[in-house]
Order: sequence, then C-alpha cells, then structure tokens
Amino acid sequence: MINKVEEIFKDRIPKVIGEFDKSAVMILLVEDNDELSIVFEVRALKLRSQPGDVCLPGGRVELNEDPKETSVRETMEELNLERDQIKIIGDMDYYISPYGNIMYAYVGYLKYGEINPSEDEVDHIFKVPLKFFLEGEPLYYNMEIGPLKQEGFPFHLINGGKDYKFRKGFLDQYFYEYNNYVIWGFTAQIIKSFIKVLEK
Repeated sequence: MINKVEEIFKDRIPKVIGEFDKSAVMILLVEDNDELSIVFEVRALKLRSQPGDVCLPGGRVELNEDPKETSVRETMEELNLERDQIKIIGDMDYYISPYGNIMYAYVGYLKYGEINPSEDEVDHIFKVPLKFFLEGEPLYYNMEIGPLKQEGFPFHLINGGKDYKFRKGFLDQYFYEYNNYVIWGFTAQIIKSFIKVLEK
C-alpha cells in the first residue's frame, strides 16, 4: 500500500484545497503625453453581474485556458484590441477571495492604437495616472465577513458547542476616489498590491 501512496505523490503538483472559480484581469498601462496611466472600465449597465462597477479588463478563465491567455483574450474582446497591440510585461500576485474565487492579474502595456470598448460589456473607460496611486493612499476599511450560518450546524460535534471560539473573518477593503469614480473591491485590492510591488 505504501508503494501506491508513494507513486501517487512522487511527482504531484500541489493545488489550493477546495473548488474555486478562476478569473484573470489585466493592469493595462498606457502612455499619453509622457504620462503612464492605468486603464479602467465601467461595466455596461445592462450586464447582470455588477453593472456600472469599475473594474480592470478581464473575465472568467475558460476550461483548459491559461489565466494569462484569459487576461489577454478578455482585454482584446472588451477593448477591441488586436493581440499585437498588447505587450505582457509580467505576472502580478494572485488574489484568493473568501467568496470562492481566485483572481489572477497580469501587467500589460498598450503599444499603439486607440481603445474603442465593446458596448456589450463596457459602458466607457477612463484612465488614472500611475502617480495618483503612488502619491496617495486609499481609504481603508477592515470589513468583518460572515456571520456563521447557524441553522442546522452540528454544534454538538464540536468541543464547546455553540460557545466554541470561532475565528472571525476580516476583509481588507480599499477605496480610491478619482474624478467622481470609486475604485474598490477586488480591483482596488489588486491595484494596491501592484503599487506595493512598484514601491519595493
């Protein structure tokens, strides 16, 4: 039996425990008048999921698709760009949310051309100078997540029952306000991490 266990684990590549939806976004940099900016989208108002929210170009990773390919494909589709207009600079850290999602992020650069976003997915785009993020801090809020849904929970199987000292979950929430736009949620989390990498 130990031989079978050894055979299974010999070259096994570890993965995150649990089932997660996977998505990928791109921090797309553009240069206008010698100023580097990040492109943000305002999601189309007719979308079922998060209409009108500010986000980065990106979307769900399809079956057998590499997340980096997803970020490029979605950026092309949402912003009506060709592949050779986008230069991939590198990988950002990925984010595992407490809501069952892994979000991969990549840094890209628009080499040439104009952006004409898809009306089906994007209401409009706006650009934020990189120096805005480098020179200012976002509003920060530490949000408690939960609470534990108690109905039907088998407390009798736990030492201490209902009095067990369950850990509380917290989620860092960042808010960037720029020209009447609010960048928050996972998008702000990724931007905050991106800026942290640049500052190092």
